[in-house]
Amino acid sequence: MEITLVEQLEERLRQAMLQSDVLALEELIADDLVFTTHTGELIDKQMDLEAYRSDIQKLILLQGQQQRVQLYGNTAVVTVKMEVAGTFEGKAFVGIYRYTRVWAKSQPQGNWQVVAGHVSQVL
Repeated sequence: MEITLVEQLEERLRQAMLQSDVLALEELIADDLVFTTHTGELIDKQMDLEAYRSDIQKLILLQGQQQRVQLYGNTAVVTVKMEVAGTFEGKAFVGIYRYTRVWAKSQPQGNWQVVAGHVSQVL
């Protein structure tokens, strides 16, 4: 049951990223997010949201494959290989990336949010 819920949340996150839906991203991402970009830079929630809010990053393709969800109590680890295309700081890019996201179920509300993540380019 929870695996299905996390898969649904992953799809909501994917759609929010494609649509630059900052309100949905605000809900899905924990306030204390720690995310490591493909360049090794650490970013937090506000930096991530600002990239979408200001159109620094605009995604036009996020096609997932090989998604795997592993549950550990109130935590889920998701790994997914994605074909990604869009623009970053006005420059077009396309590539294959592997994402790892950690979802945690907050207490007492019981909402799942992304608390940590990492992305690497697949060469």
